[in-house]
Amino acid sequence: MSLRRLGVERIDLWQLHRIDPKVPAEDQFGVMKEMQDEGLIRHIGLSEVSVAELLSAQKFFNVVSVQNLYNASNRASEELLAHCANNQIGFIPWFPLGNRELVAADGPLAGIAIRLGCTPAQVALAWLLQHSPVMLPIPGTGSIAHLNENCGGANVQLDELAISEINDLGKDLV
Repeated sequence: MSLRRLGVERIDLWQLHRIDPKVPAEDQFGVMKEMQDEGLIRHIGLSEVSVAELLSAQKFFNVVSVQNLYNASNRASEELLAHCANNQIGFIPWFPLGNRELVAADGPLAGIAIRLGCTPAQVALAWLLQHSPVMLPIPGTGSIAHLNENCGGANVQLDELAISEINDLGKDLV
């Protein structure tokens, strides 16, 4: 990590992309803690971890965020999300809009979107935001129009029927 190249004295959030399976996790966590103690990084987050790996890391430092694959059609990290919510750890869903079929104009969220007057992508993002108070989706975008569409998801209020339909959808797709 080159702080000079980045033009900063410290990284505010260092999100470990994934635990290297060739190096003991405890060694990696120890180095991260040293960097934090030296003031090179302020906060530490982890990606692609299990609850057990998160608990192991928490013996070394306070974990402020976790990023795992999670969306309306892939909920394999539900146990981890619950742990994050119970411990006030931010959860960044990787691939928050799921596959193209999920948010397609004729996809499984289309009926809900039509009923609520929004797009399927906005429904997917609204579901994430309403699913957990620690959820922080960061969807990719390729244009200003797409950015505006994604931001609009924060203004969509899903009703109980929509939430139930999406929850049921996830049961079929997990």
